[in-house]
Amino acid sequence: MVRPASFFANLVASSCATSRANLRPRTGIRLALLLACASLASSACAGLPANGPVSLAVIETASGQALPSWQRFGQTWIEGRPQARYALRLRNDSDARVLVVVSVDGVNVVTGETAAPAQSGYVLAPRASAEITGWRKSLQETAAFYFSELPESYAARTGRPDNVGVIGLAVFTEAVREPQPAVAPRAAEATSGAMREEAAADRAAPAQKRLGTGHGERLDSPTTYTEFERASSNPVQLTQWRYERRARLLALGVIPQPRPRPPMAPQAFPGSFVPDPS
Repeated sequence: MVRPASFFANLVASSCATSRANLRPRTGIRLALLLACASLASSACAGLPANGPVSLAVIETASGQALPSWQRFGQTWIEGRPQARYALRLRNDSDARVLVVVSVDGVNVVTGETAAPAQSGYVLAPRASAEITGWRKSLQETAAFYFSELPESYAARTGRPDNVGVIGLAVFTEAVREPQPAVAPRAAEATSGAMREEAAADRAAPAQKRLGTGHGERLDSPTTYTEFERASSNPVQLTQWRYERRARLLALGVIPQPRPRPPMAPQAFPGSFVPDPS
């Protein structure tokens, strides 16, 4: 259905997507299609805060537990195990609704477009949380996220393999009548120095097959429409997490390795008297 650009067409879910393996339903998730913002440029996000009203956790579907994370090169890293299904748990810690544009491997998880902050996303009610279990296929279903080899990833299968291994959030506040204080921009999470350090470590690390996110089985995920008007064309939060297989994280020094203990040195006088031989 064609609508004028000033109309905000949105989708609302009565509950978040649920899977058959330990993901509990959560209320408060909404899917928003903001047609009037489709022409905004992604470059508007430079220098925005990585921390903000929305927290992110990556949940292993089989166990229902959040994957551990590490800080390295100015970014957050998690371990991905090939073929393991996962979900993104979003939590709105603010007292107002927010719009979250979600990107996996550089692809918008709602529309399948090459991701940009001006695109469609999920709207979370105040203090609400929700689990995003996959690529949205309709108002009723998603295709499950799972860690895959690069050729199997959705991004590679649609001709966009360059940005695999990254999960991103662009968060927007809702427009209100009262004027809101501007968010003071901060340096991006990954500084240029950290990026150079990562590039040097990447060259020194042994070559590993890259990991991406596959397009898995269909999951129930009911949604409907809602309305949401952004307070600004710029997001108030821009979060980026990286994922790699464990061997790669060890090679890059993301996962710290314990130092081996030196061998016990022989001692000339370890005792006092001569014992009987065994």
